[in-house]
Amino acid sequence: MSPLLVIFLTVLVDLIGFGIVIPLLTFYAEAYGASAMQVTLLMACYSAAQFLFAPLWGALSDRHGRRPVLLLSILMASLMLAGFAWADELWLLFLFRTVHGVFAANISVAQACIADLTTPENRARGMGMLGAAFGLGFTLGPWIGGEFSVYGLSAPIWVAAALSGVNFLMAVVMLPETRAPGTGPARARPIHPGAFLQVIRHPAVGRLITLFFLMTFAFSMMEATFSLFEEHRYGLTARDVGRVLGLIGVVGIVVQGGLIGRLTRRFGELRLVRVGITGLALTLVLLPFAPPWAPLLAVCGLLAVFQGLLQPSSQALISKRTSAEEQGFVLGTNQSLSALARATAPTLGGLLFAKVALGAAFIAGAALLGLGSFVALGIRPDPSGHAEGPPGAA
Repeated sequence: MSPLLVIFLTVLVDLIGFGIVIPLLTFYAEAYGASAMQVTLLMACYSAAQFLFAPLWGALSDRHGRRPVLLLSILMASLMLAGFAWADELWLLFLFRTVHGVFAANISVAQACIADLTTPENRARGMGMLGAAFGLGFTLGPWIGGEFSVYGLSAPIWVAAALSGVNFLMAVVMLPETRAPGTGPARARPIHPGAFLQVIRHPAVGRLITLFFLMTFAFSMMEATFSLFEEHRYGLTARDVGRVLGLIGVVGIVVQGGLIGRLTRRFGELRLVRVGITGLALTLVLLPFAPPWAPLLAVCGLLAVFQGLLQPSSQALISKRTSAEEQGFVLGTNQSLSALARATAPTLGGLLFAKVALGAAFIAGAALLGLGSFVALGIRPDPSGHAEGPPGAA
């Protein structure tokens, strides 16, 4: 079996287990008396842990190989999901969710695997496969979570824990090593703040990483309040939310799994980044004014299209502009900065939901994406199609 296919399947099963929890989290936390603010904090603690540990896993995979890091993270994810399903108090939900975030900070390692196995010319296609795994995971996961929620809110989480355990066994047997251990640079303090400044100031990818941060922050505010908004504004259930998120995943699969390669060859990654971030801004403006079902599904479908253009294209540009020796470090630090956005954005989203208006987080996210559109305009293509900022600047 192709190593790329094995990595795709490993990430896919991991994300299905993760996706199962997404539509349930709001309803599950509220069953233990959580307020809207506590619901968003429960989302934030997961990403706060990812923020701290994503560059660590990336740097460790540079030094010791991708396979052992992925195996450890998948095994611990299974145990933490089981603990989350077992917990019977709100503080235990926070504990298991936080530790799960520590070990779920492994997407940068999967991205580094893709970079190891692809050439710069087909990097976007490789990242598109990873994006397709996200799309399929977030299609099947939320749908499974929503459908199993009729048997109790903890039932889908036990299913997610079991799937993660199966994924670990599958990875033990099938997952290849894509980088020889000991060939990467030793970085003793990969989570030092200087690492974040280093990649933001990177002359080739700094602007792209800044844009990725803005995109993630805006999108995370929407994600953190989407279930709350649909529940409190329109009375949607966990099953309803799961089906809406499933639609978003289906569209993401079509774009990232089937169209992104052809679109990249015709228009280039940078144009897709600019179209994607502008389109996301417009759809977020429309989202709070789209009631179920036809308007909501139409807006969410468009949101998935633009996200499907933006995410793999920006990741491919970042990877193509980074040397082989820095792949794990740069991608890991970028993932960590994205986790910082996901750690802080839900808190702001919760405050806007509780103190300003139910849909205020959507509008604030659209404003940030508008700022990101201007950042994207400052990234110039060089003759080979790579991102390039002004000389000496990010």
